[in-house]
Amino acid sequence: MNFTIVIVSFAIVGIVGLICGMGLGVASEKFKVEVDEKELAVREALPGNNCGACGFPGCDGCAHAIASGSAPVTQCPVGGKPVAQKIADIMGVQAGEAVKKVAMVRCSGTCDKAIKRAKNVGPTDCNQMSVMPGGGDLGCDFGCLGGGSCVKVCEFDAIHVVDGIAVVDKDKCVACGLCVKACPRHIIEMTTYKAKYHVRCMSQEKGKAVKDVCQAGCIGCTLCVKECKFDAIHMNGNVAQIDYDKCVNCGACARKCPVGVIN
Repeated sequence: MNFTIVIVSFAIVGIVGLICGMGLGVASEKFKVEVDEKELAVREALPGNNCGACGFPGCDGCAHAIASGSAPVTQCPVGGKPVAQKIADIMGVQAGEAVKKVAMVRCSGTCDKAIKRAKNVGPTDCNQMSVMPGGGDLGCDFGCLGGGSCVKVCEFDAIHVVDGIAVVDKDKCVACGLCVKACPRHIIEMTTYKAKYHVRCMSQEKGKAVKDVCQAGCIGCTLCVKECKFDAIHMNGNVAQIDYDKCVNCGACARKCPVGVIN
């Protein structure tokens, strides 16, 4: 065996490895990404649900926005006040008052109030029913299908189907928004925890057409609009809509509503 060739081969491999190592070291130093220690700390303080309810692509995006100053320390709705306080301490600012939000289902069509046009013997999942001919068995094309697609995505046991419609437990809801995204009829909205009154109907049909399919639907009479002294409720097409920034929870609209759809 020619040991000279073996030694030269090892030497060449070693030199090449040394050169590659030095090159990688120089490259890593030249192209390294600076790590923001505050951003890492903020990310650690966030709950890690990656739900997107904050408006950013997951907790990493939220942490970056908060650390860079483009989002407030109260940006995470899931973490609420405790997380906001931790992040405020990291950022060296005042936490301020985080407005707690919760999901709200805009439908009152319980089994005894909503009229069914047929007996559903097919799929029971909302997303499947919504693409069926006729859109499920409900007479109302805007109401809760009751299949529980929202229930399946909720990680906090905060929403259940009760008497045919989805109902949110305000005290368990963390405003992650997953149920809002899951509802194929888009009848779940985010509102403030302190709001006491909601128009629980999304039908855009007119009075008689609403009454023909549901005894608890908004008939578009506008009495609530006329009754409100704070300009906090208006018509959105044929259904009333509350402006929660103006609403003072006086309950005048609820008392005036002839079908009791504001509650």
